[in-house]
Amino acid sequence: MHLAPLQIVALPGSLRRGSVNRALLQAAQLLAPWNTTVRLFDGIGALPLFSPDLESAVPPGPAELRSVLVASDAILIACPEYAHGVPGAFKNALDWVVGCADLPSKPVGLLNAALRAEHAQAALAEIIATMNHQLIQEACLRIPISKDMDASAIVRDEQLAARLSSALSALAAAAIRQRETGESPLVRLP
Repeated sequence: MHLAPLQIVALPGSLRRGSVNRALLQAAQLLAPWNTTVRLFDGIGALPLFSPDLESAVPPGPAELRSVLVASDAILIACPEYAHGVPGAFKNALDWVVGCADLPSKPVGLLNAALRAEHAQAALAEIIATMNHQLIQEACLRIPISKDMDASAIVRDEQLAARLSSALSALAAAAIRQRETGESPLVRLP
């Protein structure tokens, strides 16, 4: 039986090009399991501010985000913590998809490049649960990396690469189970 490749969409919570959380997602692209593609969605900074008044005619940027998410098998988020919360631009992106009726439940992994980012991780876990997506505990990690590391340095670091690969494998396995059974994976909070 031929399995179609898995599609994991990677959402960076930081708009900064040199963000270590973005580097984690870029490393995930390089470490993707067999038959899995990790696609970095880079349009979060261009999204207009969410307004329920615009939901009847969704603007192009939010429509593209929704389309990418609908077409994916799983979602991988790497998000920093700003002032004990989720960065505003990233929360805005989530607001654009929270009411998307076409977006079925997806397995989700949450990454963070700082050990102290527990408030944002908890807030994201609550938002993801509210959106009816399923957090996969094994794919929810804090992987502390130094600010000067890029994706290739993460991949070269055996310990970091192994932890990230393990998270990706868990997320891919949940997506395969959901694809095969048509059921959402069990909710497991980090």
